[in-house]
Amino acid sequence: MAEEAKWYVAHTYSGYENKVKANIEKSVENRGISNLIQAVEVPMEDVIEEKNGEQKVVKRKIFPGYVVVKMIMNDESWYVVRNTRGVTGFVGPGSKPVPLSDDEVEKMGVEQVRMADMGIEIGDAVNVKSGPLEGFSGKVESVDNESRRISVKVSMFGRESTIEVEFGQIEKVLD
Repeated sequence: MAEEAKWYVAHTYSGYENKVKANIEKSVENRGISNLIQAVEVPMEDVIEEKNGEQKVVKRKIFPGYVVVKMIMNDESWYVVRNTRGVTGFVGPGSKPVPLSDDEVEKMGVEQVRMADMGIEIGDAVNVKSGPLEGFSGKVESVDNESRRISVKVSMFGRESTIEVEFGQIEKVLD
C-alpha cells in the first residue's frame, strides 16, 4: 500500500520562509522526488493595513519562522528538508517530526478537506456534532465545497426544515 503524504512543520530562520520554500522545491525538482515531497506552503492571510489614511489589503505570514511541507516521511525526504539552507529543524519532540492532524491542516488553511474526501454524499444520514444545532440529525441535501457548507434536512419542532452547517460540524451516521 502506498504511504500517504502528511503535512509537517519545518522551523526556519525568520524572514527566510519564502526562500526555504523555493529551495525545497528546487531540491525536489533536481532530485525528481515530487512523489515524496508534494507541496511546500508558507501559510498567509489577508490583513487590512492603514497607511496615510488609506486602507489596503496585504498578505502576511500567519506563522513567521515556519513552512509546512506535505511529504511522505522517510530518510531521503527528511534529509532534503532538514538540510535546506534556512531550515533549523522539524517541529516535534526531540528530532522526530510529528505530522499535523487534518483538523490542524484545515485550521492553518493550507489544504481544504473536501466533503468527498470525508465520504459524505447527498442522501447520507448525518448528525450535527457542534454549533447551535448540535444534536439534530438529518439527510444531506447539498454539498458546497467552495463555501465548505452543507445543507441538511432535519425534523425540527414537528416539521421538516433545511439547515446549513459547516463541514466540521457534522459526522456521517454509520449503518
